[in-house]
Amino acid sequence: MIKVLLIEDDQLVRSTLTEMLIDLGCAVIEAEDGSLGLSLLQSEDPTLVITDILMPNKEGTETIQEIRAAKPDLPIVAISGGGVSGDLTFLDYAQKLGANHILQKPIDLNDLEACVNALAIGPPDGATSTVGGDAPKEL
Repeated sequence: MIKVLLIEDDQLVRSTLTEMLIDLGCAVIEAEDGSLGLSLLQSEDPTLVITDILMPNKEGTETIQEIRAAKPDLPIVAISGGGVSGDLTFLDYAQKLGANHILQKPIDLNDLEACVNALAIGPPDGATSTVGGDAPKEL
């Protein structure tokens, strides 16, 4: 089973993403900021980390750097809606710091599924991960 460490400060977003990940068959460990997420990293040994970028206490960019230092091969997905300004350059920066994939909020269930499968499982031999379908669930 894929074990996801979800680091997201917004309770509603965190709950919705947790529900989406559970629907995809994942076990989810929740953290409301990067500091708690990093402390859970060692004890929970997740398969994948999904972290928001703009958070109090410890932002996602710092969190990504510290995860990379502690567990260089652990897949990381950075998520953001751009905050109040809507500036999504944070996602590009997160990728430069080591995030394997980025997702812009609102997150489409099909995109989340493709991302989780590609990073935590990998595509089947000879296949590539695609996103599609109708009536996606959005966050």
